[in-house]
Amino acid sequence: MYGIIYGLAIMAIIMIPNIIFAIKKGGGQTAYRNKTVEILEQIGRYGCFFLMIFNLPYTYFNFWFESALIVYLTINGGLCFIYLIFWVICRNKNNLLRALSLSILPSCVFLFSGIVLGYIPLVCFATLFAPCHIFISCKNISE
Repeated sequence: MYGIIYGLAIMAIIMIPNIIFAIKKGGGQTAYRNKTVEILEQIGRYGCFFLMIFNLPYTYFNFWFESALIVYLTINGGLCFIYLIFWVICRNKNNLLRALSLSILPSCVFLFSGIVLGYIPLVCFATLFAPCHIFISCKNISE
């Protein structure tokens, strides 16, 4: 039960600025167009979203070291806090700092969560999502 609450809270923290941005700016259209990379990114994104909240039986090994919950909450809390700070700092910019910070930080949250939880599918989806999301974000600043 706690996994659902923590995962949902982390996802809300990451998604709220994105939703506000989408409402104010009118959607999430990207200037860079590469169907393959976009599809892979979306598969990774929605896989991470789902797996951060729901645990698939027999693929989830839970925390695998003592005090892992404290480490999980501390590191993810710190990453989410830094993510929100970068949203505020970069809200009206379209530069490399924004592209990298707002793509690397959520990628780290997903990958770190998968590793600490011993959640192999989350690690796989995060490994798919991260390079595609970072690549698309960086390409969008040059378009």
